[in-house]
Formats: sequence, structure tokens, C-alpha cells
Amino acid sequence: MPTRRALLAGIALMPGLARGSGIRPTLGRRCVSAIATSLDALGHGPALLASYPDVTGGAKSFATANEATAYVYDNTLAGLALLASGDPARASRIGDALVLAQAHDPDFSDGRLRNAYRAGAMQVPIALPGWWDAAEKKWAEDPYQIGSEAGPIAWAILLWTWLAKHGVNSESYLSAARRAARWIAKDLRAPAGFYGGYFGFPPKPQKLLWISTEQNTDLATAFRRLGMTAEADHASGFVQRMRDPKSGLFVAGLAPNGERNPMIAADANLWPYLSGIADASVIEALIGKLGWPRANAVGIGFSEASQGIWMEGTCFAALALTRAGKAEGAQAFLATVAAATAPSSYVFATSTQTLATGLTIGLGADSPKFEYYRVPALAPTAWAVLAAQAFDPLTIS
Repeated sequence: MPTRRALLAGIALMPGLARGSGIRPTLGRRCVSAIATSLDALGHGPALLASYPDVTGGAKSFATANEATAYVYDNTLAGLALLASGDPARASRIGDALVLAQAHDPDFSDGRLRNAYRAGAMQVPIALPGWWDAAEKKWAEDPYQIGSEAGPIAWAILLWTWLAKHGVNSESYLSAARRAARWIAKDLRAPAGFYGGYFGFPPKPQKLLWISTEQNTDLATAFRRLGMTAEADHASGFVQRMRDPKSGLFVAGLAPNGERNPMIAADANLWPYLSGIADASVIEALIGKLGWPRANAVGIGFSEASQGIWMEGTCFAALALTRAGKAEGAQAFLATVAAATAPSSYVFATSTQTLATGLTIGLGADSPKFEYYRVPALAPTAWAVLAAQAFDPLTIS
């Protein structure tokens, strides 16, 4: 792994990447057009987009569970990308779908959202993701998708509050945002920060007792945008305590037993800067840790476990570099993303066929590993728009 100084110097010396002034507008237009086209294909009214429009290339288990699944986090990013591109009408279709999902949850009436829904037009009764298990001859559902984590709900709050700021359905969106925020504040508050959420099936999903630096960063902004100052301070205070003074980097959070999780992840470090919790020094420290230069491509991995470039993280690294006034480095990162687009103009999730994260899916020691695959994905496509537009969704203002 190269040193931070060597990596940043290498970025500056890549002539075709660092000087590509046309990368931003071209990348932004291509990616937002792909999102808009996918949304238009669903007709009119509230709708959610498939997070993986083409699952070819992923593992069989991944493809089965994700073929028609719309993750809330990914869709909020798509809504924010549309909004950043001056298209509040399409963005509101996603915002409206999440309001409908919250109001008509098949099991809960407390303001929470699920981590995912079935992709397509949003109608009542609300369709949760799942698939037909031919071997077991029954309908199957994924316990993560059916669960409710604080992070994705915080991102829904961000989308709703951004839409309201732009004068779109303000009362409806702010009401939904406050319901979701109150549920998190009441049900997930921990002595320090907020717990992860819930995993598994109704009526009694299992409470997740780990506390995430990344999720508390999301929550700090979401609460503050709603004027919930005490809750925002509680979340941001936890994030600040997760920073290692020696390295300047943030650890991933706390395990259920209260021990610090030492993993260094991209979102847990760059998002605190984008939200105003951390200073710009974290950017170079993080790139020095997770930077991944290969020939004419530069980017970052998800964590130290990654042996390749995570395109989503590379996008918000580019956004952070732009905000910090490091335009040359941002251009190089965006060039990597621009080169990783599928014919559909969706951005591939990774530079490699499989990308390790260092995380698992589930609660037990035998839980499967959480990996990304080289398939076109909604999240990096939307982040590419946000980075190209220099639109920071985590800012308080």
C-alpha cells in the first residue's frame, strides 16, 4: 500500500485524469439521465428504483435476493441526485414512495422504514422484497431487507428535508421526517450515540446493539436539519469520540459488547467531514489508508479488507476533495468513476469482480460475508451525480 504522500503525488502526475475539465458535466449528465430513464419506465406516481438493474455478474445468492429490490439508502441518493440536477418533480416521486411506505407499513405504525422494498410503482398494500424459493416451495424474504436500520432511515430524512427546502410537498415530507426521527430518538437511543436498528422478521425483529460511526454521522445531520439539537449533539458527540487522535481516523464504532471496532471504513471517515463534524485533514489520512492506485485509475476501497476500488466511496471521496479545494485530486477520482460505467450509464459497484468489505450480513459468527460485485448499481451512479454537481447531501444548511 503506497504512502499518502506518494498516492497524492501520483494523482497530480496523471495527465489524462487530473486535467479532464469535461469529466464533471459529462459524468453528471450521463448518470442522472440513466436514473431519470429508469424512473420514467415505471410510469407515473410514487416509485422506487431497483438498486441493481442488472444482477448479472453477482453471486447466485446475491442475484436471487437483489433482482427486484429497492434499497432505501440507494433510492434516497437517487432522489438527491435528481434534486441536485434541477429535477424536483422526479425526485419527489421517490420521496412520495417513502412517505407511502412509512404510512402503510404492513406491521408497524411507529414511523420506521424498512431497509428495502420491492422495486417499482409504490402501491398499497406495500410490497416488501422477496423471491420464490423453488427448492423449499415457499416465498422467502431476507432478514436484512425486511429489517430497519437507523442509517437508511436517516438518509430518507435527508431526502425529505432537502425536498422540503426546495418547496416540494413541505408539510408531507417534514411530517414523515419527524415521525421517523422521533422513532429513532425514542427506540434506538444508546448511552452514547444511537443503536443500529432492527434485524429480522416481525413481529419481534432482533435489536442491533452495535453503534455505528457512519450511521451516527447520518443521524447527526438528519436530526440537526429537523431542529432536534439535543439528539444531533448526542449522535455527533459519539462520532467525535470514535476518532483516534494518533491516526486522525475514525474507527467503525462499538460492537454489541461495547468494545471499539477498529475497522477503518471510507464512509465512517469521509462523511464526518462532509457533515461538518471533522476537519479536512481526515481526507488525506483516509486516502493514505484506503487509496488504491492501479495504472491510470485511482480510488479508494471500502475498508482495509478491500482489494480493489469501491466506486461509491470513490465518488464521495471526490466530493470531499472538491469541498476541500483539491480539484485536481477530485478530477482524477471522477475519471476512474467515468471509466467504470456500463452501457446503460449506470456505474459499476467495483473495479474487481468481487470486493470484500470486512463486514458480515447477520448476527451470528457464521453470517455470510458482505461483499460488493462488479454489477451496475444505483448508489454509485447517484453519488457520481452528487460528486459531479459538488452537491453535499450531508451539509446542515
